[in-house]
Amino acid sequence: MKKGIFITFEGPDGSGKSTQARLFAAALVKKGFSCILTREPGGTPFAESIRNLLLKPGKNVFPLTELLLYAASRAQHTQELIKPALARGTVVICDRYSDSTIAYQYFGRKLDKQLIYRLNEIAAGGLKPDLTIVLDIKTRQGMKRVSKNGPKDRLENENIQFHERIRNGFLKLATEDPKRIKLISGNDSVEAIHAKIMEIAWAFLKGK
Repeated sequence: MKKGIFITFEGPDGSGKSTQARLFAAALVKKGFSCILTREPGGTPFAESIRNLLLKPGKNVFPLTELLLYAASRAQHTQELIKPALARGTVVICDRYSDSTIAYQYFGRKLDKQLIYRLNEIAAGGLKPDLTIVLDIKTRQGMKRVSKNGPKDRLENENIQFHERIRNGFLKLATEDPKRIKLISGNDSVEAIHAKIMEIAWAFLKGK
């Protein structure tokens, strides 16, 4: 059986990545692909319980604790859901994965780079996305969007400087790995962004 394809959606808060991941998954299903949409942190019952710990407002979580919880969630998610789905030949679309850990915990929290990369490797069991879509948006614009979506989670409540470092982190990652990571502006209409993603992803899928 042909191995599945792992596609991740990344970007700062308010970039619209979750909306685009849902639209993309629906489009693939309509085209006849076997496809699942999942998210991080979360994706399985146990990993979702970790998500609740991580994102609940008002919690005082130390940066290292935060990093380890993300790694635990990813290990469970990858082994329980992602790898089995890929082994069945399914296209797995994930709203955030290991690039978010680098952006948030290295660029945002300023934790040790080698520690983060090693934990990512262990938690993912060596799994890396085949294609990553990063939606970019100016930090203040992203925060305005988040504010309109209702109560903020713990990370969304961080200061503007933290979110600016995260945005810059995603931009740097896209520069370092342009073959895998495709950078798309999140400033256009939902429809225009979806069309651009379909253009990039369809060209990628046809090459597989």
